[in-house]
Amino acid sequence: MNRRSRWPRWGHAVVLALVLGWAVHGTGLSVSALADGAGGALLLLEGFLSPDLSGAFLSDVAGALVETVQISLTGLFFAALLGLPLAVLIAGNVEAAPAVRAAARTTAATLRGVPDLLWALLFVAMLGPGAAAGSMALAVHGAGLLAKLCAEQLEAVDPAPVEALRLTGSGRMATTALAVAPQAAPGLASLLLYQWECNLRTSTVLGFVGAGGIGQELAVSLKLFRYDELSTLVIAVLAVILLVDLASRTLRRRLGAAT
Repeated sequence: MNRRSRWPRWGHAVVLALVLGWAVHGTGLSVSALADGAGGALLLLEGFLSPDLSGAFLSDVAGALVETVQISLTGLFFAALLGLPLAVLIAGNVEAAPAVRAAARTTAATLRGVPDLLWALLFVAMLGPGAAAGSMALAVHGAGLLAKLCAEQLEAVDPAPVEALRLTGSGRMATTALAVAPQAAPGLASLLLYQWECNLRTSTVLGFVGAGGIGQELAVSLKLFRYDELSTLVIAVLAVILLVDLASRTLRRRLGAAT
C-alpha cells in the first residue's frame, strides 16, 4: 500500500522535471550560452561602474523622469475614473442588477486581460509615440485591475451598518455612499497608492515601445551600447521608485491602511 502510494508522487516529480527540462531547453539557456555572454556582461559592468554624470545628460534624465511621473499619475487618474465605478457595480453587497454586474465584470476582465504592453502598442499606433499613449495604456489596464481589487475591498466591509441602512429603507446608492464606501475608504486609498507605484514601474517598460518617459531613453542607450548613460538612467529610476515607495508607505500608514 505504501509502495503504491509513493509511485504517483514519483510520477509527478518525473513529469515536472521533464516539463521544466523541456522549457529550459526551448529557451536555449545553458552554461555555454552564459559563458559566451561573459564578454558582454563585463562591458555592461564597466559602463555601470562609470555612470555619465555630465550636466547635459543629467538634464535630459531629469526631464524624462518628470515625464514618467506625469504618465504614472495621469494613468492612475483615468484608471480610477473608470475602475472605481466598475468596482461599485461588481461588488456583491452593492446589489446592482445581475445583467449590469455581469457586464461590469466582463468589461473589467477584458481591460486587465490585455497586457499593458499590448495596450501601449495599440495606443502608440492610434495616438503616435509619446506620453499620451503610455498614459492611456496604464489607464485602461489599471482600470481593470482596480475594478477587481476595489470591488473586493467594498465586499469586505462590515455588513452590519449596510443592513441597518437597508432596513431603514435606504436605496442602493445611499447605502453604498453612507455605509459601504466610508468603511472601504482606507483600503481603496491604499490600492490607489499601490497602483501608482505599479504605474511608475510599468511606465519605465512601456517607454521601450515608444510610450514616452524614461523608458525611451533607456531603449536608446541600450541600442547604442552607451552603458555609462544606461547606468545613470537605471540609478535615477531606482531612486525615484524608492522615493515613491517610501511616500506611499507613509501615506498608507497615516490612512490606517495595510502597508
